Order: sequence, then C-alpha cells, then structure tokens
Amino acid sequence: MAILSIPDQDIQITEPSQIKVFLNQYGVFFDQWNCPVIFDDSATQEEILAAYDKDLNPFMSKVGYRSADVISINAHTPNYDQIRAKFLAEHIHDEDEIRFFVDGQGLFWFNLSEAPVFNLLCQRGDLISVPSGTKHWFDAGKDAPFVKAIRIFTDMSGWIPHYTSSGIEDRYQNFKAPDLG
Repeated sequence: MAILSIPDQDIQITEPSQIKVFLNQYGVFFDQWNCPVIFDDSATQEEILAAYDKDLNPFMSKVGYRSADVISINAHTPNYDQIRAKFLAEHIHDEDEIRFFVDGQGLFWFNLSEAPVFNLLCQRGDLISVPSGTKHWFDAGKDAPFVKAIRIFTDMSGWIPHYTSSGIEDRYQNFKAPDLG
C-alpha cells in the first residue's frame, strides 16, 4: 500500500488512483502489480526475476528496457550507512529509475520546480518509474531497513547518480514515514 505525502502541506494520499493521478501530472509513472510470491533472504536474483517474468517481460519490451536485477537491503547489509548516505543526497539520473518492490519498503522523495516537495512510500507490489532528469532521493530507513526490489534498466550506466548539491534533503531528514498499521 503506497502512501503519498506532502509534508509542508500536511497532506497524505492513500488511494492508489489518486496517487497515480498526482504522480502522472509530474511525469512519474506508478502502478501496483500483483505480488503473490514471498521470498526469504536466501532467494537468488534469478529466482526473484523468474517469479515476475510474466509481468516484467511485457513491461520491459513495451518501453524498450533491456535488463533487470534485484537490490536487497536489510539490517545486515555491509556498509549500509554509507550506501544510505549516497541515496539520501538529492540527485538525477540519465535514464529512468524504475523499481518494482517485491518486499519491504522505501521512501522516494521528489523536488520538482512545479510542485511542493513530496514523497511516496513504496511497498510490496508498488512499481514506480522516476523519469530521467527528475530531482529525487531515496530512503530505505535508518533503523531496520528492508527493501527487496527489481531494478529495470535501458543501460545500467544511465543509473549513475548526478548529485545536485542543493541540500534540500536536509530539510526533511526528520520526516517520519506514515505508519502503515
């Protein structure tokens, strides 16, 4: 269940159709896919990709994406603090950043010139595509991070972050993600 928050306006949107409409007006694609398979930590990248092959292949073919892999972050991830710090800094990419959450959760933040700063809490079943050149940052969480997501690429070199050095992410470092109950 995704939750869109606009902290400066104290707004939260939980209805998926309203989230889609809000994000689409800024060029961000959001969808929710059926996510019936539960993986344990020993699941391989190949097993996870194979489980969603029937959804991934048509989606990737339609838009011209060429490869996919799996990112898995948890409390035992080596050097997590350094990894988190890289994601927390506002940046852009030269290609779309696409994530399909097969488990866990993460918070995508957006800083768009035509909108107030907002974030989207993505969870299991949520698919998001952040267009190339979109200023954003990501937080898997300070305590007990847990993200298992399929990343989809046209060219992996396009995923290299270009940091904006705006510092805007500092204004929101104390934001508490909504409790999903």
